Amino acid sequence: MLNGGKLPLIAPDLLSEILATASDIALLVSPSRRIISVLVNPHHRSFGQLTDWEGSNLRDVLTDESLRKLDARLAGMQGARHGDTAVELNHADQSNWEFPVRYSLHRIGADDSILMLGRDLRPIAEVQQQLVQAQLALERDYETQREMDTRYRVLMEVIRDPVVMVSMSSGRITDINPAAAQLLGGSRSDLIGAAMAQEFEGRRRGEFLESLANLAVAESALPVELTARRSQKRLFLSPTVFRAAGERILLCQMDMTKGGPASQDELGDNLSRLYHEGVDGIVFADGEGNIRAANEAFLNLTDTANMAAVRGRSLTDFLARGAVDLRVLLDNVKRTGQLRLYATRLTTDFMGQIAVEISATWLNDRPNPVLVLVVRDASRAETLRRPAFGQPDDGVRNVMELVGSSTLKDIVAETTDVIEKMCIETALELTRNNRVAAAEMLSLSRQSLYVKLRKYGLLNKDGE
Repeated sequence: MLNGGKLPLIAPDLLSEILATASDIALLVSPSRRIISVLVNPHHRSFGQLTDWEGSNLRDVLTDESLRKLDARLAGMQGARHGDTAVELNHADQSNWEFPVRYSLHRIGADDSILMLGRDLRPIAEVQQQLVQAQLALERDYETQREMDTRYRVLMEVIRDPVVMVSMSSGRITDINPAAAQLLGGSRSDLIGAAMAQEFEGRRRGEFLESLANLAVAESALPVELTARRSQKRLFLSPTVFRAAGERILLCQMDMTKGGPASQDELGDNLSRLYHEGVDGIVFADGEGNIRAANEAFLNLTDTANMAAVRGRSLTDFLARGAVDLRVLLDNVKRTGQLRLYATRLTTDFMGQIAVEISATWLNDRPNPVLVLVVRDASRAETLRRPAFGQPDDGVRNVMELVGSSTLKDIVAETTDVIEKMCIETALELTRNNRVAAAEMLSLSRQSLYVKLRKYGLLNKDGE
C-alpha cells in the first residue's frame, strides 16, 4: 500500500523484474558511460542474448551519431532526475546490424547513475516501411491507369476503323471514335449517351441488342447490314461482347463494305507481319518438340545467328531444364490444347540464360499436328519482383530472428528443411503432381523423392 504518497521499498529481484517487463530493454549505466546491467523483457525475444554488453562501454553498442545525441541530451538535463522527452538511439552489434530504440533517461542513486528504459522501434519502422511501399504502389497504379487511359484515348482518336462502345444494360453509346461518328452523321458529344438502336432505321432497342449479342458469340457470322438514321448510309456492323468492371460492353466495328475474301487476305498479311516483326518469339514445332520454324524475335532471345541454326533442333537445347521442361509443356498442352504463361529460362547459344514466359497452343486439326509457342522476355518483370536492396524477405527475417536463440547447426538444419519442402512443392505444382517428372526436375531418384514426401507430409497431396 502507498504510505504518505510514497512507494514502499521493493526487493532488488522484484524491482529488476518490474523494470524488465515495463520496457523492452533497460540499461543501467554508470557516470563513466559503462554498462552496469542489461535487462531484456522476457516476452520480447527479438533482441536475443545481450548479457555480453554488461561491463562494456556505451560507445561499443551505440553508433557514433547516437552516442553524440545521448551526450547532448544528458548535458541538457542539467542535474534533473529524468529527461523531459525520450531520445531515439541506434544500437549496433559486432556484425553491424543496427536496431533503433526509444529511451527515457532517469538519474538514480547518489552517484548519478543513469537508468535507460527503452522501447523497440523496429515494429514501428516496419509498419512505416509498409506504408511507404503501399503509397508507392498506389502511385504506380495511378500512373499506369493514367497511361492506359491516355493510350486508349489516343487510339480511339487516330484509329481509322469506325468503332462504337455500347452498354448492354442500358443500350446506350458509352464511347465512339470520330470515324464512327462521321459514318452515323453526328458529333461525338451528341452521340455519347444516345440509344444505339435509335441511330438505325427500323430497329427496336431490346430486339436490336439481343440480335447483336447473339451475333457476337456466333462462330461464323457475317456482319449485319443497317441503315444509319442521320446520314442514311448503308453500314455493315460486326459486334464483339466483352466484360469490363462487371458490365457487359458491346464493341461494334462498322464498315461501308461487306467483309469477304479481302478481309481474310488482310488478316493473313497482318499475321505474317506479326510473325516477322513482333517483339515476342514465335516457334512452330512438331509433336516431339523439334523446331520447324522460328521468327527473328526468338533468334534474338537465344542469340542465334540465323534460322538454319535452329531448324530441326529440339526445344530441349534451348530450355534451361531440358527434357523436363519439354515434357511438362507437351503433357499439358496435349491434354488441354493450351498452356498459358509457363515460367522458365531459355539457354542461349553462348551459355547465357534469360527468364521467359511461354504460352503454347496445340494445333491437332491436321495430319501432322503443330505445337505453337509464344515466348516472351520476362527478365525485366523478374527484376521488378525481386525485393528492394537491403529489405530482407520474410524467410530471411525469420532466419535472422533465430540468431541468438538457436545454434548455427540448428538454424541451418531448420532452414534446409524449409527450402527442401518448398522446392518439392514447386516441382509437384509445375508437373501437376507427376512425381516421375518432379523427381527428374529435382535430380532425385523416385525412391528418394517418396522418402522426402513422407518426411514432409506430402505423400497424400491432392487426395492421393
